[in-house]
Amino acid sequence: MRDDEAKQILLMCSDPHPQPLHPQGVRRWVPRCFAATLPQSRLRAKGAIRSIEIKLNLLYDMPLFRPPSEADNLIIQATLGCSFNQCSFCAMYRSKHYVERPLADVCADIRTAAADWPDAQRVFLADGDALALPTQHLLAILRELASALPRLTRVSCYATPGNIGRKSAEELAQLRELKLSLLYFGIESGSDLILKKIIKGATQRRMAEVLHKAHASGMKISATVILGLGGNKHSDEHIDGTIALLNSTPVTYLSTLQLTLDESIAEEFQRKYGEPFQMPDDLAILKEQERLISGLNPPQPVIFRSNHASNALALAGNLPKDKEKLLLQLREAMAGHRPLRPYFMRGL
Repeated sequence: MRDDEAKQILLMCSDPHPQPLHPQGVRRWVPRCFAATLPQSRLRAKGAIRSIEIKLNLLYDMPLFRPPSEADNLIIQATLGCSFNQCSFCAMYRSKHYVERPLADVCADIRTAAADWPDAQRVFLADGDALALPTQHLLAILRELASALPRLTRVSCYATPGNIGRKSAEELAQLRELKLSLLYFGIESGSDLILKKIIKGATQRRMAEVLHKAHASGMKISATVILGLGGNKHSDEHIDGTIALLNSTPVTYLSTLQLTLDESIAEEFQRKYGEPFQMPDDLAILKEQERLISGLNPPQPVIFRSNHASNALALAGNLPKDKEKLLLQLREAMAGHRPLRPYFMRGL
């Protein structure tokens, strides 16, 4: 793609008046698009879905989510919603019923996208649970991507403990061979107590097992941890359990998010937590981050980021190499010498 083709950025927002377009009755609608004059850093901070203006003729079922690092990549919806969809802290797919999209529909989207963006190199398979697809179905999607996009270098998707666990080592290796090489995995916490309270559906031991399994197949793991999930009462339990998991499990990327509860699920979160939950303030979150980074001695180097829009303080570095630098920045922020992100600029 020429540089002049990449100058125009589109901010894609869901249409507030969706119209059912799918012949099988699944509600799909076209995102409203308009030319954005905001700088790219602002678009990233707000977590917006962005696309180079190449006028992709795809229909996306909204809401549509992707990791910050997938902002400039092609998104193909292989599934709709999340097959688990029970985590009490997450409202992302509550408005959707989980659907495995027909292979013919997904392949048609790939061919449409390839006609508009033939030199796309990276693809993110949405929605929240593409790895839940039957292996042969997923392999067929990957073969279609390879055929339609000759410059393809990487395919990625979200993954859960359950859907990694249900794949055999041989199946994961087959997927990796066809360039599904990066899995976004929500650890959230390494504490069994906290994992039970947030209805994660996995234990620390189970997450370690499936992460080792994916790593052995040659896949990279981009893991996320949510600061604040222990509340004020269980903060140390939350962080210490997370340190124990990360120090025994190989991940390539690690990101921290700051707990933000959507109003639609706040009462449910409190009820399922099983005891009164007090949301930590920014200072308490920074102390959690300090405790986490201080305790991390991962089995392999980790690229660390806290650049998600929910975070009060954005950090970036490699662990363990940059541990002291990151801790210094945290302590400067806790002392009031480094500014925090204003509340109005934070979001999911």
